[in-house]
Amino acid sequence: MNTIQPPFMRQAVMDLDESRIREVANAGMGRPDVLAFWFGESDEVTPAVVREAAIDSLQKGETFYAHNLGLPELRQAVSDYMSALHGPIGVDRLAITSGGVNALMLAAQALVDAGDEVVAVTPVWPNLTAQALVMGAHLKCVSLRPVAGQWQLDMAALKAAITPATRMLIVNSPNNPTGWTLSRAEQAEILAHCRQTGTWVLADEVYERLYYETDTLNGCAPSFLDVAEPDDRLVVVHSFSKSFLMTGWRLGWLVMPPAMTPHMGKLIEFNTSCAPVFTQRAGVVALQNTADITPRVVKHLKACRDTLVPLLQAVQGVQLAPAKGGMYAFFRLEGHPDAVATAKRLVAEAGLGLAPGEAFAREAAGWLRWCFASEDLSRLEQGVARLALWLSRNKSSSG
Repeated sequence: MNTIQPPFMRQAVMDLDESRIREVANAGMGRPDVLAFWFGESDEVTPAVVREAAIDSLQKGETFYAHNLGLPELRQAVSDYMSALHGPIGVDRLAITSGGVNALMLAAQALVDAGDEVVAVTPVWPNLTAQALVMGAHLKCVSLRPVAGQWQLDMAALKAAITPATRMLIVNSPNNPTGWTLSRAEQAEILAHCRQTGTWVLADEVYERLYYETDTLNGCAPSFLDVAEPDDRLVVVHSFSKSFLMTGWRLGWLVMPPAMTPHMGKLIEFNTSCAPVFTQRAGVVALQNTADITPRVVKHLKACRDTLVPLLQAVQGVQLAPAKGGMYAFFRLEGHPDAVATAKRLVAEAGLGLAPGEAFAREAAGWLRWCFASEDLSRLEQGVARLALWLSRNKSSSG
């Protein structure tokens, strides 16, 4: 009998790390006593008006293929939405995708060849760096650095890493997991440098509406689109997941130079063909109801952040600064350098589910990510109480 021997797949795929978040979550799934804050999504369901639009589409029998680039109605709605935030963004720059993850992968497939150099700002959600590795790229990471719990970018180090040999820069702002957010001046400086080196910028801006600073423009974080020209080597990824409470719908979009769009349509054909029509109908209605949905979501998430952060900061041994954007508290526990082991113990011994920093970058070892997108604020209070009690017990047992 012939047996399959490794390597039986591409080595780049076999070498991918398994999700450290899933590793922890799998230890606690199915346990009703665990307060789960490990995944990056709200526990609030999609608004009824959006769900009803999908149901209506299905009842009408809209179960067939759509255009590769998306329904014309949805592309126009996205164009109107983005133009209101960032100035004119034409339909000819847009492609609808089956989620933000799909959008990121499409961008990597379109721009990265095996052996290309890709620079990424880390810590970051691991899918962004893994996608470059799947394409066979050589990955260089430039790490944010924590200062009193607040992660900051060394601009000089980033610019030194981006050379004419760099095919693409990956940057996620507002950042998952740290909450770090680029300023508009920093975006302009990065874009100017990448123009000089001929480097593409892949900007993951799915958290742009989840921004809590007083200098917010049009209710969103600074965007590369605010400082870029339409023909710049810039691809921006967006998703309905976060600011419309639509994680499970798998619906997103890409903004790119107009010359790139028809070729992206071809690439979508060979990946998913198209996003499902009924989810796209839901997306149209979500955008039509932005003024009712997104400000309420952001206001509630700010209340979540402002509930959780002071409580965590009051716990002895916690190092934390409030996030400027996103939906996460990223903190370090003094005396607990292995966050994977700590997160597993918190699940088993405290009924508290958090994501380990090692899932996002080696330099985030010892940090924990807490998704504070909780419909019930009291869950956050209960979670901090469990953490404090666990720390107290461990301090007592070690002393």
